[in-house]
Amino acid sequence: MREHQKFEKPLITPTTKAEQGMHDQDISAEAIISSGLVPEEEYRKLEEYSMKLFMRGSEIAARQGLTLVDTKYEFGKRDGKIYLIDEIHTPDSSRYFYSDGYEERFARGEHQRQLSKEFVREWLMANGFQGRSGEKVPQMTPEIVMEISDRYIELYENITGKKFVKADMEDPLRRIERNVNSYLKQLQVR
Repeated sequence: MREHQKFEKPLITPTTKAEQGMHDQDISAEAIISSGLVPEEEYRKLEEYSMKLFMRGSEIAARQGLTLVDTKYEFGKRDGKIYLIDEIHTPDSSRYFYSDGYEERFARGEHQRQLSKEFVREWLMANGFQGRSGEKVPQMTPEIVMEISDRYIELYENITGKKFVKADMEDPLRRIERNVNSYLKQLQVR
């Protein structure tokens, strides 16, 4: 197996949610089931949901010339029902490679062109931040902030096939009030 080599089928690598500020903890399916954290039938359902979500995300990405490389899904349970929680297929939770040129770069042992938050992580590490307790996040220059913004916009546009339109910078409370009032008026019409 080489870096950036595709798996024959996606792998599921479960973790447990860590305390705030800590890294999620890797755990095997066997440990999840044997510890009683999740019953086996429920765990298998989580695997099924994860695979279906990954396949759907992969289809959407492929239509836009991207490969969904890896991602994470977070699930919760309430009133006996399993829910997908948190964002999915965003640059914060996923890595995408550009499909065009993948094989050539792989054959040459080159890094893949990717869209993810990895470049932010690399910048943080290059500036002395490892995410350890007590460390201060280095100050980002306006140029770095703009580069991050540009990369996220690039991914948005590539995944959706739509042009990114900057949000109106009006007062957020006024915007929320306007949108809620508009929705309430729609309810009255029905």
